[in-house]
Amino acid sequence: MARMAVFWSAAILIFYGCSSLHQELKARVPALARPIFPEMPSIAILAIDLNGAFLITLVVFAGAIVLLRRWVEKPKNADLLIETEQELRKVTWPTLPEVVNSSVIVIICVIFLMAFLAGADWFLAQITRYVLFG
Repeated sequence: MARMAVFWSAAILIFYGCSSLHQELKARVPALARPIFPEMPSIAILAIDLNGAFLITLVVFAGAIVLLRRWVEKPKNADLLIETEQELRKVTWPTLPEVVNSSVIVIICVIFLMAFLAGADWFLAQITRYVLFG
């Protein structure tokens, strides 16, 4: 389960990166934006232009997916992911009231520290002005 989640999460990130690469190649290299076969400018079902930028992106995407699959299936990494999943099953997740109480305490502490640091900064600035400028 964890291996599949890692694989598909990374695959989505790879797809996003490849789509950005495709747009950049089309924008920065005009020769790659022209159709390879002028009589068939796009793949009709997918409405994707068949050009150099698309083919480069497709090769990069396929290579990245193959490398990702090999990495996820590597025994050392697979064992780590399996152990991580087992440890996450042991976690006791907090209830909503506990989360709310903890969040309120954190917010109060942050506000207190913010006020303390602002006051200390102001106080030290006053001392520095007095020492430097008399």
